[in-house]
Amino acid sequence: MNFDYFVLPFCIGALILFTILSTRYAMWIVKLPRIDKRKAWLGILKFKFIGSIWEVFRESLLHRKIFKINAMLGWMHMSFAFGWFLLIVIGAMESKFHKSRVFNMPYDPIFLRYFEHNTHGFFFAEGFTFIMDLILLILLTATILAISKRVYSNLFGLKRTTKLILGDKIALYSLWTIFPLRFLAESFTSGLYNNGGFLTGTFGNIFASFLPLQMLEYPFWWAYSSALCLFFIFLPFSRYMHIPTEIFLIYLRNCGIRTSKNHTGYTEFEIYSCSRCGICIDKCQLTDVMQNKTQGVYFIQQIRRNILSSETAYNCLLCGRCTTYCPVGIDINKVRLLKRHDFAPENGFNFNYLDEKVTVAPFEYDVIYFAGCMTHLTPTIKNSMVKILNKSGDRYIFLDKEGSICCGKPLLFAGNEKQARELKYENKKLINKTGAKTLVTSCPICYNIFKNEYNLTIEVLHHSQYIKRLIENKKITLSKSQLNVVYHDPCELSRTNNVYDEPREILNAIANLQTTNHEKDNALCCGGSLGNFVISETERNKITNNMVAKLSEHKPDVIVTACPLCKKTMNKQSDVPINDISELVSNAILQEKNY
Repeated sequence: MNFDYFVLPFCIGALILFTILSTRYAMWIVKLPRIDKRKAWLGILKFKFIGSIWEVFRESLLHRKIFKINAMLGWMHMSFAFGWFLLIVIGAMESKFHKSRVFNMPYDPIFLRYFEHNTHGFFFAEGFTFIMDLILLILLTATILAISKRVYSNLFGLKRTTKLILGDKIALYSLWTIFPLRFLAESFTSGLYNNGGFLTGTFGNIFASFLPLQMLEYPFWWAYSSALCLFFIFLPFSRYMHIPTEIFLIYLRNCGIRTSKNHTGYTEFEIYSCSRCGICIDKCQLTDVMQNKTQGVYFIQQIRRNILSSETAYNCLLCGRCTTYCPVGIDINKVRLLKRHDFAPENGFNFNYLDEKVTVAPFEYDVIYFAGCMTHLTPTIKNSMVKILNKSGDRYIFLDKEGSICCGKPLLFAGNEKQARELKYENKKLINKTGAKTLVTSCPICYNIFKNEYNLTIEVLHHSQYIKRLIENKKITLSKSQLNVVYHDPCELSRTNNVYDEPREILNAIANLQTTNHEKDNALCCGGSLGNFVISETERNKITNNMVAKLSEHKPDVIVTACPLCKKTMNKQSDVPINDISELVSNAILQEKNY
């Protein structure tokens, strides 16, 4: 049996890591709701299990999503993850062929060059030596890139890198030393026994010409083993906890488990899957206007350290850009809303006034129109929709024409789950009473909550989807103008609900639609978000100015949006006219009537 005392740090570190991970994962699985546990167990028996393995390979090892966002960052992460994986797998194969035994010691592949001075004379021996040196070279390159990213983040196109806590620093610095120490240890051994490849063999000969390798070899194997030990021990208390945890998150997500309104074991898997890559910092528009550590990576870091403040919880636009670009796929918005519950007061409301405000004749309508609070504050949108509805011929009721209650989403933004539930209950009673088949809303915020959180049995459409249907069914006919327009994707309509095509198809029918560099998934928040309770008016205006400037680069005649809040916010800062899509459609119908 190959053994030396220097293997003990590696073995001790690996044992500690395994114990901590096993304990944590067991606790989190126990905290899963019963229905989620059932999904997780059944997932093993389904084809999705194979899909999870493929996704782990694609995202955890090859880091495909990071590559798509930032190629250099993707190469660095892939080199570390896939390179280390190959080093273990190929090393284990080399050790098996060399020893010709069924069972080897777990550390044999790690320290093979020290224990086995003759690495020739077995199957594919030279090939293994070459491949192991090549993988080591890739890992050394990745280490250089990682250090460069930390010191000069601009080289990677990043505005800034994440700030580190003590556990992060120890794990990071030990990781930076692991592969250089392995390179030196194997090179020194090769210089003594000539058992290296093109990399370690070449440098071993160089080192042998001027260094006392007999004195250096053994201490450097100790240093390599100790670096591994240090990294293993601090991994669970650092950003690198994402390495094993992401595998479980991918599997659970493929089993159909999602973030709930309560903190469950799945929430823990999400929180500890964050790699703190820093991509969300660059994608967050708050980064350009404030220095507060409020972006998704810092929000999750504070949860992990149990020091989450209300300022961090509430200082977010909830635009979803961080979730869209998160390479791990963490639903940061849902986690943030979940944690806001901890800071929200519990108050109740009385809705008796609704009986006087809203009169509904049951089962006389095809369509419900719910304008929403922000649409009432931008009456040109409301008036345009009334004209379109009148032209459509559909039997409709303007549910909140004379006054109603909010959809409840702003209360959810604040973390007031109980009060939002009361609002939803009252609204649902009114909606069900109409007997209508379709609910149309002008506000993407209202659309999102009605569609995804009310559990309605009727169809829910944003007014852009409804207008598109009216055009297809020839219930309205539009004339085309020569206006050059750009379209701004509202956050809750686009990223949250994937409504991208309908507004563009409408605009192509009535105007000349220009493309921009900031649309669809890459669309910018207008800055008027109801989800941020901390940001100042000055900071909001900066965000709005920045995004309006980017949408105005090609000098359009009109900036079109599909959200009353976005229109109201941009109107204050834009020299270019801002219109809702319903206003352009309404004008197109009116022009037709004049012929």
